[in-house]
Amino acid sequence: MLNRWSCCQFTGSALPHLVSKLRGSNSRGDPNMDEVLERKQAVWWKTTEMGYWVFLWCLFSSLFVHGAVGLLMLVMLQRHKRGRLITLVLVSVGFLASLCGGVITSAAVAGVYRVAGKDMAPLEALVLGVGQTSLSVVISFSRILATL
Repeated sequence: MLNRWSCCQFTGSALPHLVSKLRGSNSRGDPNMDEVLERKQAVWWKTTEMGYWVFLWCLFSSLFVHGAVGLLMLVMLQRHKRGRLITLVLVSVGFLASLCGGVITSAAVAGVYRVAGKDMAPLEALVLGVGQTSLSVVISFSRILATL
């Protein structure tokens, strides 16, 4: 009866030697398995860290914009019967929508930087995060003006 390893060239005694060779260092100076795994983990950490910083800048700038707009809405709707409820609902929905969009676009930006092999400076994260919020504001205003 043939098993699933019968098509391989390696005999039972050659397989442990191959595994030990992959795990250990070799004479050519090629990286071993542990070094490769450490590099992949470092790249993954760098990618998530880039996305994290872009997202944080997007989060804080979005909080600033939605906080300012919420205060403006409270002042303008202070005499309205349900003005506080309207303000709370609209600011919450707007902030949650920009939060979800910020997570997705921050991950996409970090992925592009990782594929390109570039590092991200803190100022780039600031520009990209605030740029995401600015684009969100411009798109929101253009949709409102289109309905008038």
